Amino acid sequence: MTQRLVKWFVKDYEKTEDINVRVSYGVLASMVGICCNLLLFMVKLFLGILVHSISVMADAFNNLSDAASSIIGFIGVKMAQKPADGDHPFGHGRIEYISAFIVAFLVIQVGFSLFKSSVGKIREPQEMVFHLISVAILLLSVGVKLWLGIFNRSLGKRIQSTVMMATAADSLGDVATTLATIVSLVIFGIFGVNIDGIVGLVVSIAVMIAGVNIAKDTLAPLIGEAIDPKVYKEIKEFVEKYDGIVGTHDLIVHNYGPSRSMASIHAEVPSDENIEVSHEIVDLIERECFKQLGIFLVIHMDPVETHNGRVIEIRDQIDKVLSGLDSRLEFHDLRVVDGSQRVNLIFDVVIPRDYNEVMRDTLRNRISEEMQKQDSRYCCVMTLENSFCAENPDSI
Repeated sequence: MTQRLVKWFVKDYEKTEDINVRVSYGVLASMVGICCNLLLFMVKLFLGILVHSISVMADAFNNLSDAASSIIGFIGVKMAQKPADGDHPFGHGRIEYISAFIVAFLVIQVGFSLFKSSVGKIREPQEMVFHLISVAILLLSVGVKLWLGIFNRSLGKRIQSTVMMATAADSLGDVATTLATIVSLVIFGIFGVNIDGIVGLVVSIAVMIAGVNIAKDTLAPLIGEAIDPKVYKEIKEFVEKYDGIVGTHDLIVHNYGPSRSMASIHAEVPSDENIEVSHEIVDLIERECFKQLGIFLVIHMDPVETHNGRVIEIRDQIDKVLSGLDSRLEFHDLRVVDGSQRVNLIFDVVIPRDYNEVMRDTLRNRISEEMQKQDSRYCCVMTLENSFCAENPDSI
């Protein structure tokens, strides 16, 4: 079903990096969400009134909030499609995040309203009426929401959309809350015990938690989050595959909405290479990166020694020392200022973020001590810095 809908409504659906294709995916997900949730709202509201169940009606208004969320998501996707202009040179892609953030507050508000209603129902229980058809309809609702969650997750993975993944998680959460509602009806039908208010309370809390989780997922890119290790690896390998590039470091990626990113990176080039040749290579990489990855990349060139045996030996010594102290340590930008009595080794060390000030000072001393064992003239001048990549070594 998912693949058929994609083929019918998304032109060039395989080109998921294309902004227009991503918008089509977003519109499809929004329209399907609106239709499914409005249908569920009307059916559950009628059912809730029929059986006098606050938990069923709570579940119904939860679906209404989901429909409203899909409408806001639809508006956000369309507005995010607006091209760049003089005031917004990187486009309007972040509107998609802002719309999802609004949705999060809407979901939390609905959950809070249901919480108050459920507390009132616990204090003053109302008579319920059990109908087997009620359970059957709610089970059908579970099936619809389960499919909707899988549908959004599938589309979210295709276009790497955190908003769709959050919507999928919300739908799967609705499955759990509807199942809880079914349990309350079944218990009342079998044992005559009314736990409707309690179940409604559980549903409301689940709705508010879902809203908070959506807010967290959409707020992260707005604040500025660390680079995804997969994206880090992709850009790093893309730049380093070109002849004339020795290595890279200091990669920074700025997100301006899904598939709208600007990045900067330091590319190491041989110091004895003609500067015009290196510059031509860098220009080529920047152009190709935009064409192939859709990323506006700015490259800073760092000249490095590639034939000086003395510098290569010192680089290997530093690498061995760092590996012995902590396998997570990396270094770059080595410069050697040689002298008869003193040899300054100037370089940057990339350290994990869990290093506090004491650990930093200890690390500086240990590196200096270990390097002076190699040559007593060595004087290490180090700058300790953190990577902008999310620290997930297994993914890099």
